[in-house]
Formats: sequence, C-alpha cells, structure tokens
Amino acid sequence: MFLTIGTTGNDGSPATDLGFLLHKHPEKAQRFSTSYGDAHVFYPEASVERCTAALLLEVDPVSLVRRGRGKGRGGAPDSALAQYVNDRPYAATSLLAVALRTVFASALKGRCEARPDLAARTLPLRIEVPALPARGGPGLVRRLLEPLGWSVEAEAVPLDERFPEWGESRYVTLVLTGEQRLSDALRHLYVLLPVLDDAKHYWVAPDEVDKLLRAGEGWLAGHPEHALITRRYLSRRGALTRDALERLELARLAEADDTEAEDLDNAVDEAADTEEKPVPLAVQRREAILEALRDTGAQRVLDLGCGQGQLVGALLKESRFTEVLGVDVSMRALNEAARRLRLERMPERQAARVKLMQGSLAYTDGRLKGYDAAVLSEVVEHVDLPRLPALEHAVFGAARPASVVVTTPNVEYNVTWESLPAGRVRHPDHRFEWDRKQFRAWAEGVADRYGYDVEYRPVGDEDPGVGPPTQMAVFRITGERDVRDVQEGSR
Repeated sequence: MFLTIGTTGNDGSPATDLGFLLHKHPEKAQRFSTSYGDAHVFYPEASVERCTAALLLEVDPVSLVRRGRGKGRGGAPDSALAQYVNDRPYAATSLLAVALRTVFASALKGRCEARPDLAARTLPLRIEVPALPARGGPGLVRRLLEPLGWSVEAEAVPLDERFPEWGESRYVTLVLTGEQRLSDALRHLYVLLPVLDDAKHYWVAPDEVDKLLRAGEGWLAGHPEHALITRRYLSRRGALTRDALERLELARLAEADDTEAEDLDNAVDEAADTEEKPVPLAVQRREAILEALRDTGAQRVLDLGCGQGQLVGALLKESRFTEVLGVDVSMRALNEAARRLRLERMPERQAARVKLMQGSLAYTDGRLKGYDAAVLSEVVEHVDLPRLPALEHAVFGAARPASVVVTTPNVEYNVTWESLPAGRVRHPDHRFEWDRKQFRAWAEGVADRYGYDVEYRPVGDEDPGVGPPTQMAVFRITGERDVRDVQEGSR
C-alpha cells in the first residue's frame, strides 16, 4: 500500500518544513513495525521548493490472517487460498489508515514541538493514492472529499487495459490538492480510507465511536454525507451508528449555539438605532442567570451545554459559587473554553473550583448528581422535540439538582427585529422556538412530572405586546427538599 503527501514552499518557508510536521527527517528512510507488516517512510524529493513524503506499507498476509479475520464480507469464511493470495495488501484499506495513525501520531493530533507555529498553518498539499478501493466509484470519492475543501481527481482503474470491454474495477487512482492544515488532511484520510473501501480488517468495537468522533471533530458533523460516513466507518453496526449519529447531531448543535449566544445577539443589538449602545442580549441573559442562581443559594453549579465557557467564566468571578462544572458534547467547544478561561495559567485555588467535561444530555450521567443547581441556557431549542424527554430525564430525573435555570428564545418577540425575515427562527439550527404559552406548558409539565415548583422571569427589554426576547424558567425542588438537602446528600 502506498501514499504520498507533498507540499511546496509557502510564504517564504521551505517545503522541507513538512519534515518537522511529520516528525520524520527528509534525509532518512525509516521503518516501523506494525501488527500486519512493516511501514516505511521516505522522501522521494526534498528541496526548498518541493517536498514529498511517502508512506509504504508492506503487508504480511500470514500475519493478517492469523491476527485478524479469516472471513470475508458478511462473515463468510474465505477459501484457504484466498486468505493468503488476494488483492487486499496492494490497495489503500483500513490497514493504511491504522498505519497513518501509528506512524504520524503527533502530526495527526496537530502537535509539532520543534515548530509549534507550523501545526496551525495551512499548507498547499498534494496527496496521491495510486490504488484506492472505492465502493461507489469516483462519484462517491468526490462527494466525500470535495465538501472538505479538496480539489479531487479520481479516475477509475480498468479491470484490464488490454480488454476495455471488461469495464472498470472498484479501484480508483486519487489525487487531492488543496490548502489544508496537515493534521486535518491526515484526519480526513484516517476516516475516509476505510469508508471508501467499505470494509475494515478488524472487529469494530464500541470504542470505534470515540475514535470516529475524535478524528471527525470540526468537520464530520457538518459534512453533507455524515450519515453515510458514520455507517460505513462503523461497519453498519446499528447500535454504534445510532450512538455516533446522535452525538454528532448534538455536537453540531452545540457548535452552532456557540456562535448564536454571542455573535447573533450582538449583531441584533448593534443593529438597533440608538444613541447609546445597548447591553447585548447575551450579557443580559448571563446577568439574569446569575441573579437567579444567587436567589436559590446555590454553591455548586452545573453549566449544561457550556459552549465556549462564557457563563462558566462569569460564575468563577463570584466566590459564592464554590464549584462549577461545565459540560458540553463538543470537545472543540471545551478546548476553546479552556483557552478562554486560561485554565493552564489559573491559580491553583481558583482552578480547583472549575472543571470542564464532555458529556451528552441525551443520556443519564452519574457525574452530574449532587449539585445545587443546573443551567440550561439556550439549549432546549436545539433538541428535536422527540428527544426532549430524554434530556428532561437526564437533568430533572437522574441528576436532580435542587434548582434548574432554563432560558430559551421567545418566538413572539421575533417580529420586532427587522433583520429577521418573517417566519424564520433566530438560528437555522433551532428545532423550534416556543411562544410564552408553549414554554409555560412545557415547564409546568416537567415540574409536575419530576417534583419541582417553577417561576418565570423575563430576560431583556420587555415589549408590552410580545413579551421579552428571552424567557426564563427557574425550577426548585418541591417542599421538603431544598439546597441544603442536596448539599448534605452530596457529602
């Protein structure tokens, strides 16, 4: 199996900077042992103007059969001869994807200790795979790679050039060109090589979902073919595919919400024709949430769907909040939150008060139990209505904090914004937007089912006809339980 990655000099930097990124010196030919053979890395060309790194994987078919799956597609045993003599070692399959992850581990993660600035830089890349199995042909190759910013040349390989009437094989020659970060390019290949082949050389276990989401972070959730990619990568295992698709959907909504909370509100507020610049709605919302939390007497707070950590940062500024746990499905958002909060530079005493954690509100999570209060700020409207009961159970039933603060847009207020077309919701990722009556009906139903009292508060400047731009519900556990009970239980 063979693959090359090339680049040219860029912005005065030599093309041989590729060696720093790959952690492989251009003047050396290196060999790496894998479970299925030897991987070789060498540079056919390395100059200031052009540099190309090649990965050659020599597959040992005996090791492949002994270690893996002496079975064909569908689990049917191959003939004894077919296990050892076939075309698989000579085309880019999941074996090459695993070799990429093994040999270029640091580059795939976007790390370059020698030259940290290089990892974040886009490069003019050219990737060539001379033999790539593609069930779906060149058309599918383009559908999967062009949305990622690649210029794609995919040409079907004939079964036999001497007999064109025999037609085309299921293999293509692939050339990709484009401006990409090297880590992104490697992650594209790691996921899509086995997807195009539509087969894997190893058993797909549940941990493959996490591998897919890590490698696909930042690009897979928004890919127009994300469902097909997920099914093929997970070998069509139904339960794993459903789990991955749900987590991808939540990640997509969470990342979209990051832009909404600040950018959309600020854009709307800045459009207002007033002499004095108004306070952005996102800031008013945070202040209203903080006031509600102060009223509940909460000390240990969950920020569910914390995004890039704006509310977490506001909570940390008040000493009354002794512990803050930010939870989000998107690792990208959590990494940005950690950067914004400067967690690595935070004093030890302050750092002990905050924790960021990846998690999905579609599932119960024991780590969320025992907190005084939870916040769902602009979260529920991003969840499909049939999935809302799962979120309700995870928060109000399983985690069961003493208080829950929920904010969501008031759809009635939308008519006051000239920049928002009639009939449109505030963000394309909103699954719905409730009016005040609908929001109260939902909140009262949740309160009744899970044993909470609920009160309602307006957020933002209230219009006498259509109400406030944001509506808030503050839930408190009914009767005999209060914050002190929850605090004692957590001990």
